[in-house]
Parts: sequence; structure tokens; C-alpha cells
Amino acid sequence: MHIAFLTPEYPHKRVSHAAGIGTSIKNLVDVLVTTEVQVSIFVYGQKEDAVFEEDNVKIHLIKNQNYKFLGWFLHRKHIQNYLNKYIVSDAVDLIEAPDWTGITAFMKLKAPLIIRFHGSDTYFCHLEKRRQKLKNFWFEKLAIGKATAFIAPTHFAGELSKQLFHIRNKTVKTIHSGLKLSDFHNTNPLVYQKGLVLYIGTIIRKKGVLELPSIFKKVRCEFPDAQMVLIGSDSYDVQTNSKSTWEILKQELDSGDLDAVSYLGKIPYQQVQEYIKKAHVCVFPTFAETFGMVTIESMAMQKPVVNSNIGWAQELIVDEESGFLVHPSNHNLYADRIVELLKNKDLANDMGNKARLRVEDNFDTGQLVKLNIEFYSKIINTILR
Repeated sequence: MHIAFLTPEYPHKRVSHAAGIGTSIKNLVDVLVTTEVQVSIFVYGQKEDAVFEEDNVKIHLIKNQNYKFLGWFLHRKHIQNYLNKYIVSDAVDLIEAPDWTGITAFMKLKAPLIIRFHGSDTYFCHLEKRRQKLKNFWFEKLAIGKATAFIAPTHFAGELSKQLFHIRNKTVKTIHSGLKLSDFHNTNPLVYQKGLVLYIGTIIRKKGVLELPSIFKKVRCEFPDAQMVLIGSDSYDVQTNSKSTWEILKQELDSGDLDAVSYLGKIPYQQVQEYIKKAHVCVFPTFAETFGMVTIESMAMQKPVVNSNIGWAQELIVDEESGFLVHPSNHNLYADRIVELLKNKDLANDMGNKARLRVEDNFDTGQLVKLNIEFYSKIINTILR
């Protein structure tokens, strides 16, 4: 079986950008190649055209093209033609692509297409109660229509996407995203920086970061030595048109609280893991997500997590057992849960241990890869009949 992934990002030094989509693809690919599955990665929107092989994966970089007219159409056709060339020459059996921006709209591919719901603009606009550009919905709706079947990382994301795009008579399979657990070990879980509250993720309104000033103020009233570290890229804010959400967040912090907050920006992932190990508590107060990779990464490192309680999150954490689930707008309860963990060492340690077990039981890529292969085979065999 030969599976190809079309993506705008992938964790590699020659790729321009890597975030959640790229990480989840790589987590799966790393395990797929240990089976008898052949894998190719097609990364579009790059600075160069290149083809190279690394760790038994063939990686194609597709250079971004500039068009004076109808770029949204011609860009997709350029990618289509590139894909079809290698679908034929390399005997690709199936293409997987993300839902974001509807990149496969207008494409006629020579292999069946599966779309994985990493999170479309339509999905996020719905959760954020934000008006969507009609063009964006049109692209994503057309792409959905081209797909043979779909994979959702959570049942919540799959069901909501089905409703938003009116998907009928096509299979939507829930297969959780996962981790290669051997990459996530904390040999000294009882050693951490007391009072350190850690947030990892883009500094953007939809991730709930603008709830943190109020939450952190309440935390420091009960635990004055608390400190907060934020890691992730800064982002434009859609409501205020500010170029920096971090600047908005800073303005909402009291001067005393600001002195206890460190924003590190985007840092190498190995350093991120070191900060997870240092953390006392990890917090993810997001309003819009399909899954939450950083949540399960923190859980895998045996950290107690205070997470959003919306839809998808209820599939990651058992509330009050492997973490706490709280709505991001409930600042009092969110702060209370953090303080509870900061003050109760036994609770924090027990919850961290149960978090690791939860990941081992439900989000081990070594087990989840079997479900992906079975689903790919089913779709390929159905098309061949």
C-alpha cells in the first residue's frame, strides 16, 4: 500500500512551516513506515521545488506559484498536476489531505481522496461564533464534495463537520490522533518548578489566551508565588485588527502579574519538552480545537492539566481523574482548579500519573496506526471493486 499526504506543513528543516497538522501527520507517518506501508509527503506553498528521501519517507516540496489572475484556481490545478504525475509514476493508492482552506477543491485526482478533519475555517468560525468569508466556505465545501471518505480526530469534530458541510452517504471515521510514546518520557515526574503554570500554543484569541489574565490574577491571589510561561507564535487578532495578540494580553495583565509572566515565543520542540517537565500545571483554555495535541503531550509527560471542557476535550480527559475540564469563560472555577493542583502535591502527582495511563490506553500511535491502515485498505478496496 502506498499512501500520500498532501499538506501545507511538515516538521522538517527544509519546510517553511510546521504546526499541529504537520505534527499529527508526522506522528502517524513515523509508525506507518515501520509497517509495510509506503509513504510520500507532498508539501505545497514552499520556497523551492525539491524531492528527497529521509527515514524511508519520500518528501516532495512544491514551490509556491505566483499568478496575476485566478491564483486560487491555478494554484490548486498546479498541485493537482504535480500530484497526478506521481500518483501514476509511483503507484500511489490513496491521497490524504486536510480540510483547512479546501486545498483539494477543483482537483481531479487519479487516486481516491480522504480528508482528515484537522479543523476547517468553517469549523473554527462556527465554534468562535465568527462570520466566515463566503469564498472560504465555498472552497472547503467543494473540497469536501471531492473526497471519498473522512477521518475525524474526535467524534465531536466529525459530527460537527458533518452538520456544517451537510455530508450525506459518505463515511466519517473517528480515529484519534496519537503520540509515539517512546518520544515522551519524564523520568523525574516529582521534580518540577513549584508554582509554574505553562501554556503551549499559538497566542491567539480562539485558544483562550485572553482569558488567562483574569484567571492568573485569581491564581496569584491564592498562590502569590505562581509564575506563568507562554510558548508559541504570536498572532493577528481578528476582533481588534491588532498585529499582536500578545500585546493585547500584556495590556490586560496587572503590572504585578505581568512581572510573573514570561512569553518565550516559538522555541525548538526539545526545549518545549523541557518546559513541560519543569511545569507544575499545564493549562489549555481553548475555545476552538479538533483534538489538542499539546494536551495529550503534556499528559504523556505526567503533567496535571486544566483543559477546556468543550466537546472534543471530553474525549481526551476524564474530568477530575486524568485532568480537570473547565469552560474557559468560567474564570473563578478555572483558577480554583489550578490553585487546587498547586497546593495539593499528592493530587497533582496522582492526576499526572493517571494522565499518562490515559494516553497509553487511548492515544498510542502504535495502536492507532492499525485503525488507519484498516480504513485506508477499506477505501482502496471499495474503489477497486
